[in-house]
Amino acid sequence: MKKALSLLLALMLILSLAACGGSDETTGTTAATEGNTTEAEAETTAAPESSDETEAEAEPVTLKWALWDLDQTAYYKAIMDAYKTVAPNVTIEPTDLGSADYMNMLQTQLAGGSDFDVVTIKDVPGYANLVAQDQLEPLNAFIAEAGIDTAQYGGTTDQVTVEGELYQLPFRSDFWVVLYNKDIFDSQGVDYPDNDMTLEEYDEIARKLVNGEGNEKVYGAHYHTWRSAVQLFSILDGKHTVVDGTYSWMAPYYEMILKQQDDGIVMDYATAVSTSSHYRDLFYNSNIAMMNMGTWQIGSQIMAVADGTTDVANWGVVKYPHPDGIEAGTTLGTITGVSVSKNAPNKEAALDFIGWLSGPEGAKVVAGTGTIPAIHTAAVMDSITSLDGFPEDQNSKDALQTAKVYLEMPIHPQAGEIEVVLNEEHTEIMTGAKSIEDGLAAMERRVAEIIG
Repeated sequence: MKKALSLLLALMLILSLAACGGSDETTGTTAATEGNTTEAEAETTAAPESSDETEAEAEPVTLKWALWDLDQTAYYKAIMDAYKTVAPNVTIEPTDLGSADYMNMLQTQLAGGSDFDVVTIKDVPGYANLVAQDQLEPLNAFIAEAGIDTAQYGGTTDQVTVEGELYQLPFRSDFWVVLYNKDIFDSQGVDYPDNDMTLEEYDEIARKLVNGEGNEKVYGAHYHTWRSAVQLFSILDGKHTVVDGTYSWMAPYYEMILKQQDDGIVMDYATAVSTSSHYRDLFYNSNIAMMNMGTWQIGSQIMAVADGTTDVANWGVVKYPHPDGIEAGTTLGTITGVSVSKNAPNKEAALDFIGWLSGPEGAKVVAGTGTIPAIHTAAVMDSITSLDGFPEDQNSKDALQTAKVYLEMPIHPQAGEIEVVLNEEHTEIMTGAKSIEDGLAAMERRVAEIIG
């Protein structure tokens, strides 16, 4: 009896050990390995369970994100959806401040004590103002701690560093191209533009494409009401910037565009302003044949074709037109960044989000919507040109290869004040309130007073 009881106890012990070994089948751990595990190692292997529990129990966080054109921009929803898979406990609550006066609206909201966690940076002057007013969180310490290599941004962060400190991380790095409506070219029997189009050739092509009257009129080209759409042709030679304080060299470009305006080749500035004509609507409705615009419009155009909000499904892209003697592919650039509000209620979570968005994973998401991310790699650019809806012709694919990209406005302590002057005098010239000569002279005088 005692012998039988001993055998029974031994059998139970064996079964117990077998059960312990069997519990590790899902992790691939063998019973032999389990038997050699020390107590210290057992504690180490148990640590991930504690970490998983902590992650699963992470408190919900709502990040308030200030941005513009939420419903018209392809990448916002994609970014928020993708980040939800990375940080399930984080909900992003976007606030659309509109595009027309976004940076001023943002500045007013932050100065008034808004509870934004993350803010999108649209332009350098507005960024310089927010830094000067101490509204943005300095990022150098976070960048070092997170191990972010700013070299991946191709030097753009150097151009927005203020007294050694960075206050934004770029997630988009756009440059100007020309989008065009192939159906309009076909209807007028005009050859499509190519990737080495001079300004003179661009003017000639635009003049051949004008047709129709009234609401049905098709313009050969279009300049949005931003001063950059006109003034920045003049910096493509690399000899000038818009903060230099001298502006007489802009005259030939104003002359060309005012002549196009007078001849009805493009919509006149006053009409565009008074009717609040958005460049997207004009292009989507086939009212313009060629549109000078940033690469951000590529993603929006693809999205518009997919959801049926435009009839222009037959379109293409070419490099920006350039003055004689300037290398094809020379263009203007701008970055769009994300910053953390100095008074962000959820600062740590906000920093994690902008680090992800401006990094390689965020770049993949942005590129997946047809938008140029801040990190330019061959794989990223290929992912854009291979998207469903991107034009299939080789010229359109080659249009995304640039030679030189000049920042629209370099960082300057008085960038915001200079921007006001450039905009005001641009309006005076484009509406005919001042001659080109008088308007440019006023720019020089007023900017000189600002920068001394």
